[in-house]
Amino acid sequence: MMSMTKKSKIFLFDVDGTLTKSRKTIEKDMVDTLLELKSKGECLLALVGGSDYKKIIEQIQYPEIFDYIFSENGVIAHKNNEQYFSENIVNFLGESKLKNLINYCLLYIANLDIPKKRGTFIELRNGIINISPIGRNCSYIDREEFCAYNSKHDILKTFRSNLINEFGKYNLAFSIGGQISIDCFPTGWDKTFCLRHIEGISNEIYFFGDKTDIGGNDYEIFHDKRVRGYSVTCPDDTIKVLRTFLDS
Repeated sequence: MMSMTKKSKIFLFDVDGTLTKSRKTIEKDMVDTLLELKSKGECLLALVGGSDYKKIIEQIQYPEIFDYIFSENGVIAHKNNEQYFSENIVNFLGESKLKNLINYCLLYIANLDIPKKRGTFIELRNGIINISPIGRNCSYIDREEFCAYNSKHDILKTFRSNLINEFGKYNLAFSIGGQISIDCFPTGWDKTFCLRHIEGISNEIYFFGDKTDIGGNDYEIFHDKRVRGYSVTCPDDTIKVLRTFLDS
């Protein structure tokens, strides 16, 4: 079994855009690279994503590669594929505030004029409320079309700004999560939340993510003093950076 001493390095990865293409399954070259990294010995592999555990596993395919899996930003935590920690956003907000937020989002989306709308506009998870103007059950082609439309019209950026203005008083934070949605969570429940589970294990935590600009869901953890952040553009870029560790 891999050493869990303070000397261990931890490689901590975002999922979409870092280990996999958006909402796609992990590819063989990434699996091979991660296995090679793990074979080096004194390191642990971990991942953190905003999606729930089931969706992350659907993408990652091989959960046994990772020592830690932090779904919903670490509000749900698994070690060696066994859950050992959970929190709940409903308990944090209460039913009245939750209802106000959901009603606002549904009305906003109903009045939003975009080319396509599908379904599952709001997804309530344990630690995150995911809000998608087009709807999470859109097809991959729909997703790509929305992404292109959003890049021209700032749909998500504008929606996020409105949510911050309206609900910042609830001690909630909002970040753009992936290509089609906004993640809502209690302040401090961003991806830095997962660090509480591993900061006592290692002095060297290397984080890899693609949404590292302000407003992106990797921004806070990328700039956290407890990690050394690497901003990547795609899975191939992640492999390229990992090769610098493997070949050194």
